[in-house]
Amino acid sequence: MTAAASAPTLDAIARPSGGLAMVAMDQRESLSTMFDQAGAGRPDRDAIVRFKLDVARALAPLASGFLIDRHYGFEDMRAGGLLPPGCGLILAADALEQKEGGPVEETSLDRVVLDETDLGGVAALKLLVIWRRDAHREQRVALAERFVAAARERGLLSVLEPVVRATPAEQRDGSWDLDAAIREAASELSPLGPSLYKAQVPSAGVGSPEELQHLSELLGARIQGPWVVLSQGVDRDSFLAAVTAACRGGASGFLAGRALWSDVVGRPDVPAALAAVSVPRLERLVEVVDAEARPWRQA
Repeated sequence: MTAAASAPTLDAIARPSGGLAMVAMDQRESLSTMFDQAGAGRPDRDAIVRFKLDVARALAPLASGFLIDRHYGFEDMRAGGLLPPGCGLILAADALEQKEGGPVEETSLDRVVLDETDLGGVAALKLLVIWRRDAHREQRVALAERFVAAARERGLLSVLEPVVRATPAEQRDGSWDLDAAIREAASELSPLGPSLYKAQVPSAGVGSPEELQHLSELLGARIQGPWVVLSQGVDRDSFLAAVTAACRGGASGFLAGRALWSDVVGRPDVPAALAAVSVPRLERLVEVVDAEARPWRQA
């Protein structure tokens, strides 16, 4: 049997409804920065792994998919059997260029994941792409194309996550338009054929429900295939409404991290805080996905 013939469908990371309610726990340098900003100092590796495993124990039973990186907790989580049968494992396949305390500037394919890692039990690979209207635009398209092909060759789903950024010139002259860039990136990258397109929330979740739904419909018209939204850049308290609007506008759900657990980082009792704060958030989001999301097979 060929790899392509044995590849799973999105049911591997979807709810029975056909919607997707997935937790992102693949943050690396950015998670260390969150600890520092919470007053807990920069954590060592064990502290990061411990936090990620606590999140998996608390949230994976509610999630249809769980995203993690190979650096912090992947092997521990898999060895511990922390993901229940209904929660598919997603592994980050991106190598990040990121200075301490700063945002991700560029990405590339992580050859350790693709060439040296046992991918048994993994349902999908994920790639973050920083999208800009600059001289490297064509190279990033080629990167995304290689990623989709690499996942397909390994019999795995591909989750493509473009995050748009302004160029210095766009910042200087005031021409930057977040929503126009999100749509332009979708027009350019979704035709490459990823199994799932992971998009930024239109308008960063700012606006009335009707406005956000309309912007989501405009975005969905540019995306070929099923898509979900991420939570980066969206106010944590606004994410539920943003997901609702996105699903009503054609999204199949979400793949989110910070909106679920960022205010739990640095707490003295993380498991208790996750149970009190993050679990109810995820429960409400799952309800929205089951009620409002476009089933992925209809996309």
